[in-house]
Amino acid sequence: MLIIHREDLASYGWDVVRNSQAVEKSYLERDPSATLRAAAWIQHDVAQKLFTMAGLGDLDKGIARAGVAGAFHAVELPVRLHAHVESRVRRYVSANVVGKVAGVAEGGNAVLYTAHYDHLGIDPDMKGDNIFNGAADNGTGCGIVMELARAFAQSPVKPPHDVYFASVTAEEQGLLGSQFLGMHPPVPASQMGLDLNYDMLLPIGIPRSANLTGAERIDFSPTVKRVAKAFDLELLPDPSPMAGHYYRSDHFSLARVGIPAFSVDQGDLFAEHDLAWGEAQMADYETHHYHQPSDEYKADWDFRGNAKLARFGFVLGWLASEQAKPIEWLPGDEFEAARKASERGRD
Repeated sequence: MLIIHREDLASYGWDVVRNSQAVEKSYLERDPSATLRAAAWIQHDVAQKLFTMAGLGDLDKGIARAGVAGAFHAVELPVRLHAHVESRVRRYVSANVVGKVAGVAEGGNAVLYTAHYDHLGIDPDMKGDNIFNGAADNGTGCGIVMELARAFAQSPVKPPHDVYFASVTAEEQGLLGSQFLGMHPPVPASQMGLDLNYDMLLPIGIPRSANLTGAERIDFSPTVKRVAKAFDLELLPDPSPMAGHYYRSDHFSLARVGIPAFSVDQGDLFAEHDLAWGEAQMADYETHHYHQPSDEYKADWDFRGNAKLARFGFVLGWLASEQAKPIEWLPGDEFEAARKASERGRD
């Protein structure tokens, strides 16, 4: 498989691909879904040359056609690639870290909070600062999950059901840590009521908006909207739905096994600023710091917004824990079947 990189669809530049993919890759041992013989990324202009050589015309028109439901049909390209690739395999263990705060009742409606603690490590071939610190992506999410664990543990009132906190590994390698967690959850997936994930929350002020893509797909959505209103958070639509953000963070691994899941992300509207300011801040981060060594702690960061979204997630998790019946995907959702299968397994 050759993955074609198009900046407008991916929402990031080729440098992000190069920094993230031109490094040692990790895979889950004995992963039942690992069926590809080989995979790589290519730039848009290279893909267009392949299309031209194969007589397939304009690449972007082909991508648009392939995006229509039921319209894609594979064709064999009259083009051959000759390459010599040498691989070395090393086995190593990288741990997920999971904690638990016991609730009043065991089983059913357990709540899970997740964030990934890995980043890209060190690039020995890069001159100068070659440490990919990952301060915003995703030190911020890990800090929030740790603070949520402290708040639940120190609460004088126990949550209605058990609450779990997971810092997962290898997100940057393809959601591998959360995939393993989904394959081996601390309780059966049918007993997990909700996963709330935190990933890359820029500490730049107090958000007055949030992106909760995926929350609209579960029957807990009315509660999410009510709590967001109480927190003065306008729920904004995904600003770049073509980028498929829902499928690019750890909550997706839990959704795949049926657990209702979404990420708590800040929107681009912040207190004392207009929407354009927030959009510019995010664009600057993605251009100059995302998946780069410069994603490191800044002394002038404003963490009040991270605290606000932590409190927001605390309330959502508590309310999910006290639901009278399990949270479900809305009828017809792509993850509904996995949820029902997990519930049949429980019965």
